Amino acid sequence: MGALLVLPGDTPVAASEISVQETDGTVAIVCGELPVLTYHTAEVPPPEGVDPIYRRSGFIHPLHAPGGGEVTGIHPDDHYHHLGLWHAWVRTEHDGKEIDFWNLKGKTGRVRHSGIAEIRPAGFTAELEQVSYPKGPAAEPRVVLKERLSVDAALSGGDYLVDYVVEQKNVTDKPLELPDYRYGGGIAYRAPLHWDKENSDYLTSEGLRRADSHATRARWVSIHGPRKGGDESDATVTILCHPENHDAPQRIRTWNDGKVFFNYVPVQEKAWRIGPGETVVLRYRIVVSEGPADADAAEQRWQEYAAE
Repeated sequence: MGALLVLPGDTPVAASEISVQETDGTVAIVCGELPVLTYHTAEVPPPEGVDPIYRRSGFIHPLHAPGGGEVTGIHPDDHYHHLGLWHAWVRTEHDGKEIDFWNLKGKTGRVRHSGIAEIRPAGFTAELEQVSYPKGPAAEPRVVLKERLSVDAALSGGDYLVDYVVEQKNVTDKPLELPDYRYGGGIAYRAPLHWDKENSDYLTSEGLRRADSHATRARWVSIHGPRKGGDESDATVTILCHPENHDAPQRIRTWNDGKVFFNYVPVQEKAWRIGPGETVVLRYRIVVSEGPADADAAEQRWQEYAAE
């Protein structure tokens, strides 16, 4: 796939095809010589001195802007379990026990990478597991959900497009109950840790921002701020919710304290369940673009996505 990368100032430069590079601990997608994203197959430890329970695999960081620089953050000291782009269920019930696959400190569950199923020219499919610890964290965990995470990238009109598709199968003989809760599931995003109230903001498909967007529904949400590295000019991460997703357009979790976290939450309003042997699919697209949020551009991207 030949493409044209347009950097700030509308200076066209030739771009090679998207490609995938696999190492012992990562799978990276690149565009020519420029990085797009890195997925971690090996466990990444938390910062020195932090409880090792926060080690984790099966997430994306960093995600890059087309013009360079990172647009995700990892291991903030307020939430060491926040990891760039990731997903996990939070408040669940399974076989008479409450399990939290998201908040690792509780030691009741976690998400882990288990294998690479396929490498494609512009993407890959990873296998993950959401596991519980019914006999405690020192015992062998129980696999509740087996997952296939498909990540595919493209360059379009100067933007990176990243499809994030999660298939989750309940491989037990008990239902996984998902009570309504304010966050969890779907896709989660943590921005670079230097984003704050002064240099960043949210914009939803309904025209809402940091102060009034939490717990509303949105076809897409754009989050912009200064990239880490590069020239530190603004870049925007727009996350699109596929119209066929459960409870679409899904409700969202945003923060109003200046720190930037985002989550599409399929169960924020109504409970859900994944029955024994049942498979559910959640689809999202991430658009990474140069400059601040642009509502017209984001809506056009969502219309294209919905029509595919």
